[in-house]
Amino acid sequence: MREAVSDSNPTSSPPPQALLERLKDYGQEDVFALWDELSSEERDILVKDIESLDLSRIDRIIRCSFNSQGVPAAAIEPVPESIVSTVEERTMEDRERWWKMGMKAVSEGKLAVLLLSGGQGTRLGSSDPKGCLNIGLPSGKSLFQLQAERILCVQRLASQSINEGSKTVPPIHWYIMTSPFTDEVTRKYFESHKYFGLEADQVTFFQQGTIPCVSREGRFIMETPYRVAKSPDGNGGVYSALKFSRLLEDMATRGIKYIDCYGVDNALVRVADPTFLGYFIDKGVSAAAKVVRKAYPQEKVGVFVRRGKGGPLSVVEYSELDPSLSSAINQQTGRLRFCWSNVCLHMFTLDFLNQVANGLEKDSIYHLAEKKIPSAHGHTSGYKLEQFIFDAFPYAPSTALFEVLREEEFAPVKNANGSNFDTPDSARLLLLRLHARWVVAAGGFLTHSVPLYATGVEVSPLCSYAGENLESICRGRTFHAPCEISF
Repeated sequence: MREAVSDSNPTSSPPPQALLERLKDYGQEDVFALWDELSSEERDILVKDIESLDLSRIDRIIRCSFNSQGVPAAAIEPVPESIVSTVEERTMEDRERWWKMGMKAVSEGKLAVLLLSGGQGTRLGSSDPKGCLNIGLPSGKSLFQLQAERILCVQRLASQSINEGSKTVPPIHWYIMTSPFTDEVTRKYFESHKYFGLEADQVTFFQQGTIPCVSREGRFIMETPYRVAKSPDGNGGVYSALKFSRLLEDMATRGIKYIDCYGVDNALVRVADPTFLGYFIDKGVSAAAKVVRKAYPQEKVGVFVRRGKGGPLSVVEYSELDPSLSSAINQQTGRLRFCWSNVCLHMFTLDFLNQVANGLEKDSIYHLAEKKIPSAHGHTSGYKLEQFIFDAFPYAPSTALFEVLREEEFAPVKNANGSNFDTPDSARLLLLRLHARWVVAAGGFLTHSVPLYATGVEVSPLCSYAGENLESICRGRTFHAPCEISF
């Protein structure tokens, strides 16, 4: 029990009247419910915390979001397969042409990489940023290091692709979105590892915003008697964060035209993928996404849909899609009608990011994520309000989808080892198996002391980006799995 502030104490004055009236206008006056029990210092913290909030904006977000949940079945249609570049329809000539187009854009400094890294690894049993996670590879590399080295590899390949001798390739700029919970640790992690071989000035950190957590009635939840519980505003907060940090102008100044955007928790992500970039440029669209076929109806992934008859492409989260639609079968193909899974691998033009940074905030519709929220009264049921990166797709004048194979490009790390799926162990195994196939295709041999399906080899991103250029390293050699192959 907190000790009440003495009535004789000069700090026992009521809450600031003007602020209290503003809170009453939005039905949030309960934040002052324990005012009489607070010390003078705690009252100051609470007042400053409330004054820092844009109450009218937050009230609009809460009302719009509570009124916009659920997706009526009649409101969406499956994405026609004709507008998806599928793996089986792509020719080797297409791939080579797109690779060269992408490499040309990289060599001209037109590509930037945008990493969504605001989350902590709480489901993984860690409070550190997810990118710091070591998934148990032979090299011991973290997700951050794997991604940095893939950027270095693309830079080297782009340099080799130009035939102008002394011409240097501009470094690929890496924009990394953190949150107030991960920013300091992330910066120190990069500094302590000397940016994994990248130049310090080609990496820019910026923070996403936060938004109050609310009860099922839309009231602010108090983390403590004098502080509102807040959470990051979702990876869709990247648009307003880029605008607020003036990084869209920074990109324009650098001559950047295209932005490769992805989530941190994918051990197989092909950062700055030249083939995807070339496809994007070739199609001349504003936005694109890599997709994988949904593995089974209940898989917890969002799917691309069309909003209305011939409407824009959009993504419906698994929690918002009616179960009857999740399991619906296309009678002609025998596949799921809603089968194109969003795996947070996107490409945008800078012009489109500028458009979205202004338009998305105007609509103010956030997703409600029901969670147990730490509060002054213990963990309580409530909602975190989030925007998602894919909320921007309906704004796109034109969109393209690019199918990739899950075993080549999608190894999510979301749950602790011991869970049934998407663990560090499962991601490690996917990477080792893929790289083992690369080595065998390059003429190498593997031996192993455990079943090969449970192990494999790791190829350093500094050696090969996607299995290329391994013959000189692997042909005729035998490698004992598990091990790392590096220069």
